[in-house]
Amino acid sequence: MLNLSHLHKSYPGPAPRPILQDVSLELAPGDYIAIIGESGCGKSTLLNLIAGLDLPDSGTVTLHNRNVTDMDDDSRTRLRRRDIGFVFQAFLLLPYLTVLDNAALTLKLNGVSHSDAQRKAHAALSAVGLAAAIHRFPGTLSGGESQRVAVARALAHEPKLVLADEPTGNLDAESADIVLRLLRERVKAQNSIGILVTHSSTAAATADRIYRLHHGSLQAA
Repeated sequence: MLNLSHLHKSYPGPAPRPILQDVSLELAPGDYIAIIGESGCGKSTLLNLIAGLDLPDSGTVTLHNRNVTDMDDDSRTRLRRRDIGFVFQAFLLLPYLTVLDNAALTLKLNGVSHSDAQRKAHAALSAVGLAAAIHRFPGTLSGGESQRVAVARALAHEPKLVLADEPTGNLDAESADIVLRLLRERVKAQNSIGILVTHSSTAAATADRIYRLHHGSLQAA
């Protein structure tokens, strides 16, 4: 379970500007939600707090009974590697690694053996329809294919939480539809918690529930 409790965050400076105000949310395994809002409203800041990449001014983030905000930096890094999968607008694939090795990267960082990492990565790539592309390099892929590799990489280690930050922002409509469908399917199949952050109402409509972040407040849309 993911629990956000009364999160507050302000931009620092002589006159701090609030970006998140009293944000609370509770999600269970299998939940797949979308958070929408205008550019600069704090969506990415909220994801950073959830992932422990940043800390709130007050409030707590709890993932499966572990208080992320109370962890030290090393513990939060281990948590991200083990329990969180990330999908970004920029695909962030390593150009000198094959598709298979890109998908296996998080598994290897978690200490999984080479053979097991390759096996699990292959299964994840098969699930997103890229079994035939495992020996190709990112430079030979389309945008849609690259993002499908990123989805496979994010889910290959079966994370408890999947965070997708504008994952279709660089894709055409057809590729975006494919990626969104696969992302939802894989989150549900693995019984993870999925959070899709987007400015697109079309993308948000693929989620179970939609929340809007407006003036620092998170509300059901």
